[in-house]
Amino acid sequence: MSAAVGIFSASKQDGLKKNERNNNEEARKEKKNNNNKFVDDNEAKNNNVDDENEVDEEDDDPQLKPEKELDLGPPLSLKEQLEKDKDDESLRRWKEQLLGSVDMSALGEMEAAEVKIERLSIVCRGRPDIVLPIPFVSNPKSSLFILKEGSRYRLKFSFTVSHNVVSGLNYTNTVWKTGVRVEKTKVMLGTFSPRKDPYTYELEEETTPSGLFARGSYSATTK
Repeated sequence: MSAAVGIFSASKQDGLKKNERNNNEEARKEKKNNNNKFVDDNEAKNNNVDDENEVDEEDDDPQLKPEKELDLGPPLSLKEQLEKDKDDESLRRWKEQLLGSVDMSALGEMEAAEVKIERLSIVCRGRPDIVLPIPFVSNPKSSLFILKEGSRYRLKFSFTVSHNVVSGLNYTNTVWKTGVRVEKTKVMLGTFSPRKDPYTYELEEETTPSGLFARGSYSATTK
C-alpha cells in the first residue's frame, strides 16, 4: 500500500514539475512576444513621428512656396473680353471657336451670367404637351397636372443666357409625396454662351410610378 502511494506521489511530483516547466516556458514566450510588440509599437510611433516631421518640413520649405500669389487680374465682362485684343486675328478666331456665334446684343456690362427659364413643359406620348406656367404662381393648384401611372414622359424646357458665359449649368428636381422626399434628380446640362435665341433641352424619358401605394398627389421643386 505504501509502495503504491510512493509511486503515485513520485508520478504526481514529476507531473507537477513538468507542468511548472511548461508554464515557465509559456511565460517566457509571452514576455518575448510582449517585448517584440513593444518594439514594433515604438518603431511604428517613431516612423509616424518621422513622417509628420517630413510633412512639416515640406510645409515649412520656402522653396515649395510660391514667391508671389497668382494674380488673375480684375474680373471682366464677356463684352470687354471679346473687345480686348480684337486686332489679334489668332485670338479672335480662338474666341469664336470657343464661344461660337455670340450675339453682341445679348451681352451687357454685367460680369455674372443670367439664366432665365422661358418655357417648361411635360412631353407625353399620345397627348399634347403640358405647359407649366412661368413664372410659377403662389397658388400650387394652377400648376396641377395628371399623369397616368406607368406612363412615359420627359421634361422639356427652354432658357436664355445673357451677359456672360454660364459654365457647369445643372438642373435639379426634387419630388415629394406627403412631406417625404421620394426622388431627387440632378443633371449636368453643360456650358452655354449668351445669345438672344433660347436654348431648348430635353431630359431623358422617365416612367411614372405604378401600383396601389404609388398613387396619389406629388409635389416637385425644380431649380
